[in-house]
Amino acid sequence: MSKLLTTPLTTDVIESLNCGDKVLLNGIIYTGRDAAHKRLYEIIKKGEKLPFNLEGQIIYYVGPCPAKPGTVIGSAGPTTSGRMDPYTPILLQHGLKGMIGKGLRSREVVEAIVEYKAVYFAAIGGAGALLADSIKEAEVLAFPDLGPEAIYKLRVENFPVVVVIDSKGNDLYKIGRERFKKIELA
Repeated sequence: MSKLLTTPLTTDVIESLNCGDKVLLNGIIYTGRDAAHKRLYEIIKKGEKLPFNLEGQIIYYVGPCPAKPGTVIGSAGPTTSGRMDPYTPILLQHGLKGMIGKGLRSREVVEAIVEYKAVYFAAIGGAGALLADSIKEAEVLAFPDLGPEAIYKLRVENFPVVVVIDSKGNDLYKIGRERFKKIELA
């Protein structure tokens, strides 16, 4: 059974999530890939105002395809999260509470997730068209010069994700490998 969550996320909600939980997200999420993350990082370092308030928000690591006529957005599958790792701890420090992507995260990111009580969700790679069905509104919010890598503000309904790293630092990728090794040895 999936847990229904509405954004923005609170620390209480995040602490109730466990590695492996299936979640359906509702509300506003933002997009951002490496170029946008670098710009956010630079804005913070300069002490300037960010294009949106990070407090309690989720960033989805996606560069959506252009929308076909009559649709809100094109295919919107997750990209590899590791490219955002150099910029993630400072964003978590400034209130970001969730990230959606695919793949492993660095030790520094996991430590920041625990320290700032955040969560890392995975979306299913290769299911971009299906994920796009859960996106009901999309508008470019910042850095339009980056094209599909601009920051979009998305309104989502029942957007399916899985908790991969919870606020306690439990990592589904590591746990899954350990479970597989036990089965393999049995």
